[in-house]
Amino acid sequence: MTSGRGRVGGAFAPVTALFFAWGFVSANNDPLIAAMRAIFHLSYTAALFTQIVSFVAFATMSLPLAWVLGRVGALRTILAALATMLLACLILQGTALVPHFALVLAGLFVLASGVVGLQVAANPLAALLGPPERSAFRLTLAHGFNALGMVCGVHFGARLILGSEGLRAGATQAAGIGAVSRAFLIIAAILLGLVLLVALARRQIAAVAIAAPAGARLRDALHARWALLGAGGIALYVGAEVTIGSLLILYLAAPQGAGLSLADAGARVASFYWGGALVGRFAGSWALRHLPAARLLAAAATVAAALCAGALLMQGPSSAWCLMAVGLFNSVMFPAIFALTLERSTASASATSGLLCAAIGAGAVVPLLAGQIADRIGLHWSFAVALLAYCYILGFAVAASARRAPQAAFLSR
Repeated sequence: MTSGRGRVGGAFAPVTALFFAWGFVSANNDPLIAAMRAIFHLSYTAALFTQIVSFVAFATMSLPLAWVLGRVGALRTILAALATMLLACLILQGTALVPHFALVLAGLFVLASGVVGLQVAANPLAALLGPPERSAFRLTLAHGFNALGMVCGVHFGARLILGSEGLRAGATQAAGIGAVSRAFLIIAAILLGLVLLVALARRQIAAVAIAAPAGARLRDALHARWALLGAGGIALYVGAEVTIGSLLILYLAAPQGAGLSLADAGARVASFYWGGALVGRFAGSWALRHLPAARLLAAAATVAAALCAGALLMQGPSSAWCLMAVGLFNSVMFPAIFALTLERSTASASATSGLLCAAIGAGAVVPLLAGQIADRIGLHWSFAVALLAYCYILGFAVAASARRAPQAAFLSR
């Protein structure tokens, strides 16, 4: 028993590091949106394509990578994903020679494809590293380190990109692109360290990795009612979280928000919006030891929807504080939706995980619609889209509370 626990613990530590890493990398999209808008003089909608290419990667790469996971296992999938992310960092270095927004988007698509590989492999791996009744607890704990990565990543981007001389008034386009290139060179060094960590723990990860059952088909998840309901919840949650995180820096810098500089706005978003998610995930992992995941999800969705409504009804700093507070209640949503769906889906864990990650791509509709509202009506009203997303998540949580998970089926997968 002791050796088994040691093996699981030895695998959980590097898996948790993966959660931190993709949070750190993905969080840089928030300051990048503000940077791209300033460097290339983009509209809100065009700047949001910095984030939307990540959704496209999830939509197009999740199911193929879930198939790869079932074929080669978690360890090889994770290593291939990290190699893909390193390639993306090299592509982004090329923007110093070819300063075009299209090349930035290409690099970010490759980067996001690597993140997809990490998510497809690491989410079910963390969920299945122990008793099924504690899968939501383990996922929420792992996502706590993902939130820590988000906080560190936004601070990193705010300081190295938004706080650079390249984005000061009168700076040249080349100076701004140079700041972006330097940031991703540092990210490449961090990824190399992570490759080494995973390689050192390869035996522990391989010992607990769970491949798809023989004959499992990815399309099985498309015929599983709970897999589809969970996919809708994941899409809308990620879309709402990204919409608020992506536009909040610009909102805090706008006169109707708080009138801050971009660098200060980025630091506020890192400390309060993503910092709230960090605190909430560790608190949520504790709460899930005492409360059912569906009940906690329902409470979080209710408060998040109320805060969005408050932000729409108010103006200035009060509105901004409501939006920053949403991060605290976002914290438990992704792991709770993911775990509740895995428990209730009649499809395999690999197929369900692939569908849930693919559903993240559908969440692109949320920031895209928010960008259109920001350009045509005003940045303030763009957050109404997030309000509607949280209402769906509340409905999902209520439905999950009414149906108990088939534990025996989950164990068999």
